[in-house]
Amino acid sequence: METEVVIASSPTDAGISCWDLHTGAEHLRYKSCASPSHGLTSVAGRFLASSQIRESKSSSSSGSILYWSWSKPQVEVRSFPAEPIKPLVSNSQGTYIAGGGVSGDIYFWEVKGEDGSVRVWSLFLIFDDARREEMKHLFEYSFHEHSLRVTDVKTGYGGSNAIIVSASEDRTCKVWSLSKGKILRNVVFPSIIDAISLDPGEHVFYAGGRDGKIYIAGLNSPVTSNSNYGLHIVGALSEHSKGVTCLASSADGFLLVSGSEDGMIRVWDTRTRNIIRVFRHTKGPVNNVLVIRQPKYINPRTSASSLASAARRQGLTLPPPLEKFANSPDENPYVKVLIGPQTLPNQLLDSPYISVQTMEAQIKELQQQGSSAAAEVDVERLKSEQLRSVQMIQQWKKMYENLHQFCVSELLEGSQTESANRQNL
Repeated sequence: METEVVIASSPTDAGISCWDLHTGAEHLRYKSCASPSHGLTSVAGRFLASSQIRESKSSSSSGSILYWSWSKPQVEVRSFPAEPIKPLVSNSQGTYIAGGGVSGDIYFWEVKGEDGSVRVWSLFLIFDDARREEMKHLFEYSFHEHSLRVTDVKTGYGGSNAIIVSASEDRTCKVWSLSKGKILRNVVFPSIIDAISLDPGEHVFYAGGRDGKIYIAGLNSPVTSNSNYGLHIVGALSEHSKGVTCLASSADGFLLVSGSEDGMIRVWDTRTRNIIRVFRHTKGPVNNVLVIRQPKYINPRTSASSLASAARRQGLTLPPPLEKFANSPDENPYVKVLIGPQTLPNQLLDSPYISVQTMEAQIKELQQQGSSAAAEVDVERLKSEQLRSVQMIQQWKKMYENLHQFCVSELLEGSQTESANRQNL
């Protein structure tokens, strides 16, 4: 069974801490990380990636994106985008990484495919190439209901039918319907909300406030009023001495992990609303926490060299650095990634990534083989059909012989019985 771990980082150069969610045991600590808020992500469980705070031009990691493998504490891959990146996320299959630049642009990278290339597109341009020229704007919806800066956004399950919860400095969290493009619920909080986390069952969501409280708000409950907190707010968790900056839930939803400016990471039992475990980051405030499942070969008692060799056997090497600039206009604009089927949401993909260029090369190679290859396939098919026909003939012959033997036996027995009856008469 894969181990669920808590991953935490800080805006100070305190590295990345890692603990077992259920036992509290500390795992490997990853060095040289000073990430902005929402700048830490796990790329499909294969490796960790983090954007870095731009402190000074002389710093070697300022404005970069760093990769860590599970088996080594040191940074293994450094990428230097065209501008510093703050928020960083990846899709569940780990084929794409998206980052928000300080200018407001969104960068979209394809993680290493079979052809070894990493390309960048505008996030909004990749959704509908055929209608791109006809579209009046390059986005599906544009929500303007928040009056101040948006601090966090979380998406539920259901694809195009999912809900979206957004938090803002206007002290509200708004619940949106992705399929209808309209607001479903507006929740006003006593404090500014900087982090939200959805219950896996999507009955409630948790909102971390700057007052140190974690508010619990209903997603689909009837309209109720709590005199202490407000409409739709059903309770609160209170233990942090400073603002709550990040939240994450376990896969089963029974545990909630919170990080705070007080440098503490607390694990809450969502059923009893009690703290069951406390972690302390090395130094500074905590601004990112993740709850993820490590690969099965990872064991905190295993040496670094053994972990590295196990990673190589599993084929879990890190991809190359991300490209700094977008691909040029004369390159193939139709390069996409084919993602193989995934049986479980938290399993690593066993299927390789195949780009359109690679597929076209394979098709061309097959075409160049000419009719001889096709004829060979036909011959094999005919041989197989002939073998099946011979087997069927043998079965029919056997059935005929059995039927003939049965008929002869019946006739003989009938004749003998008739003769015996005549003799008795």
